[in-house]
Amino acid sequence: MGTGAGSGQGQLFLRSLLFLLLAGPPAPRPAGGQLHYAVPEELEHGAFVANLGEDLGLDVSTLSARRFRIVSRAGARQHLEVNLENGILFVNERIDREEVCEAGGTCLLHLQLLVESPLELYRVEVEVLDINDHAPTFPWQEYVLEVAESAVLGARFPLESAQDPDMGTNSVHTYRLSPNSFFSLEVQTRSDASKFAELVLERALDREQQRTHRVLLTALDGGVPERSGTAHILVTVLDANDNVPAFDQSSYGVSLPEDAPAGTLVIQLNATDLDEGPNGEIEYSFSGHAPPRVRELFHIEPRSGQVLLKGPLDYERANLHELYVQAKDRGPSAVAVHCRVLVHLLDVNDNAPEVTLTSVSTPVLEDAPPGTVIAVISVLDRDSGDNGHVICEVSPDVPFELRSSFRNYYTLVTTQALDREVVPEYNVSITARDMGSPALLTRSTLTILVSDVNDNAPRFLQPSYSVYVMENNAPGASICSVSALDPDCQQNAYLSYSIADGHIHGMPVGTYVSINSDSGHMYALRSLDYEQIRSFQIHVQAQDAGFPPLSANVTVHIFVLDQNDNAPVIISPMPRNGSMATELVPRSAGPGYLVGTVSAVDADAGLNSRLSYQLLQATDFTLFSVAPDTGELRTLRSFLEQDATRQRLVVQVRDGGQPALSATVSLLLSVVETMPQTLSDFSEFSLPPEASSSSPLTLYLLVSLGSISFTFLLAILILTAIRCRGERCSRQGDGCSPRLCHCCPGSRPSPEGLKTSNLTVQPPAGTMAATCLDIPGGGPPGYCYKVCLGPESAQSDFMFLKPCSPPRNNEKDPGKQSQLVQHLRVSKQIKQPNMDWLPPSTQRPALKRYQIRHCGNRGSGWKG
Repeated sequence: MGTGAGSGQGQLFLRSLLFLLLAGPPAPRPAGGQLHYAVPEELEHGAFVANLGEDLGLDVSTLSARRFRIVSRAGARQHLEVNLENGILFVNERIDREEVCEAGGTCLLHLQLLVESPLELYRVEVEVLDINDHAPTFPWQEYVLEVAESAVLGARFPLESAQDPDMGTNSVHTYRLSPNSFFSLEVQTRSDASKFAELVLERALDREQQRTHRVLLTALDGGVPERSGTAHILVTVLDANDNVPAFDQSSYGVSLPEDAPAGTLVIQLNATDLDEGPNGEIEYSFSGHAPPRVRELFHIEPRSGQVLLKGPLDYERANLHELYVQAKDRGPSAVAVHCRVLVHLLDVNDNAPEVTLTSVSTPVLEDAPPGTVIAVISVLDRDSGDNGHVICEVSPDVPFELRSSFRNYYTLVTTQALDREVVPEYNVSITARDMGSPALLTRSTLTILVSDVNDNAPRFLQPSYSVYVMENNAPGASICSVSALDPDCQQNAYLSYSIADGHIHGMPVGTYVSINSDSGHMYALRSLDYEQIRSFQIHVQAQDAGFPPLSANVTVHIFVLDQNDNAPVIISPMPRNGSMATELVPRSAGPGYLVGTVSAVDADAGLNSRLSYQLLQATDFTLFSVAPDTGELRTLRSFLEQDATRQRLVVQVRDGGQPALSATVSLLLSVVETMPQTLSDFSEFSLPPEASSSSPLTLYLLVSLGSISFTFLLAILILTAIRCRGERCSRQGDGCSPRLCHCCPGSRPSPEGLKTSNLTVQPPAGTMAATCLDIPGGGPPGYCYKVCLGPESAQSDFMFLKPCSPPRNNEKDPGKQSQLVQHLRVSKQIKQPNMDWLPPSTQRPALKRYQIRHCGNRGSGWKG
């Protein structure tokens, strides 16, 4: 057993420390663009190797945040590690150079260092230096050497070599033999610089004197401190077998492909022995120091000397196998001779490339610029030469490409802008192909998710919305729903709806409608009235929850539909003092005589405001009729003596809505012989202030109509004054005194007078052109009326003229005057009349006076 085999781990650590002190700290040196360090083997855990943070120029404080780490293959042992607090590379577990590098030679550990944000890759080589941690060992502790007594002086007997796993000077350096008088030792050097010992006979042997000889063989290495191993050699003196086998050559070399099947002949060995019989029969076998791995892979036929392949070969594990074969005859005191067989393996492309995703940054933002690093990919082919040269590529139909940073290292980067709304996910196929024949390839699929960026504004389903709402709706009822879409996802697609600030008829839009911010449903906050507001528009905004938020607007047009919720309002005739309206009708009126026109308005629109008139009640239905469209009240026949002097009529006005609404007015017609000067209930009316709410355009129209009416009335008064002056002059010529004649009863205007009138009308036959009416009972004096009736009621005109006589004192009676100027007001609940429907032409003068009085202008009496 070796003399140094019993030393403890403490001595091993002291030797490693002594080596470091003599060699100095491992200084980095560039080797092909990478850092190179040297470290002895067998260092304890935590031993310092290098300061990577300083040598790579990295900020030590950011190493942990940037995930500074060593990238290794799956399942590989992590001999070295990096301290993220100070950037020091230290020994993570004990490194045995003989275990890590089985093939011998320079032992290198290749490290790939990866740091992120930004992504950077470094390569570091760490050379494992050999230390003298192994003592030489012999295959046996005791070795029997048989030597014929006939051996001549100077005969050489090769001895089993000692093996030392260490390299260089730490391997076997020399041999020593214990002092004796028969044998000496000579150390020989092979072509590969390995040493072996030969026992040289220095004195003739005599079996009869001494049958055995014991010597101690010591193998020494060249390490510091020196280590050794020993073996006891027992020399047995035999009778003479004076010829030993001999090989054709001392060393053989052969090449064998690594995929050779079991049973393949590796080499045919041949050794010869000049002896005859059993002394000349040769047997072949592995020498006692052949490693177990060689015995697993190869087999020797003892008699033929054929070396056959026994197990599978692997070039990537070991590309060279060294076989030590011995040949020995079968005679007594046989001496074994040795030879070496070097089996060189030929590489075969039997390993497909391996693709490893070292670092993957996914998902990737859709607004990532071209050139953004997505992943770091490493490829490895265990073959050599062209069989181990790998080309890596991606499918051409994706916006990514591979860029080579180091040999067998690639970065996957973007080549163009991404759009998640078009392609939310990419399956990138990465193909690694070697250059062997036939080529082997490996495909790996990398799924890259594209994360959303708020780059799309919401979009409404319609460019605008039109909503129709029936008036008198219930407050809080849903009126419509708006909807928008956002092609983004998650919070970038979460939409909230709101109504833009604004005013509707001076009121904030929020007092009219509201919207559900999540669903887009809109609700009316108040009951709408078609007569107050017919349409309005609001602006709805849809805004996403992204950062920064994006929004879109849409206009919602809301149209209020009319309901028949307003009954007709009768504006003429107006009852006096809360009683029914009264009117005087001359008994001389013939069929078709226009008593007056019932006028009404309806605040609704369309059919709801189309009015029809009918006579609901009458003292005598055969005497009067009402035009259903115009409301004109006319006589059907002439009055008879038996007809009552007071006729009570009830006229109903009905609109065209469903259900129809109506209003009635009661009329009391007094049949008189003469028509007094009194104001008819058909003439004056007024509206409450509530009915004056109208649009500015209506106000302008009313002012214009009032101005025109005032001008027209002024012209009529001037013409009337001129005409009365001419008639007084004509009466004075006839001898009628104005002081004695009130209205010149019995006088008739001549046809020439009618022709000279401004009113071009033709009175019907039997109709008086002028009539004087006296009011009995001491009433006011008779007034002179000129009645011009045409064949159509629309062309009729009833003109009021000044009296012929001076005014009397009783005309200034306040009670009488107030009765003449008093007019009835309509209920304050009347709404503004609807202007969409115009009444018949016969009712328009009454409507004009209604509008003029509503604006504060007093006009003349209604002309029936």
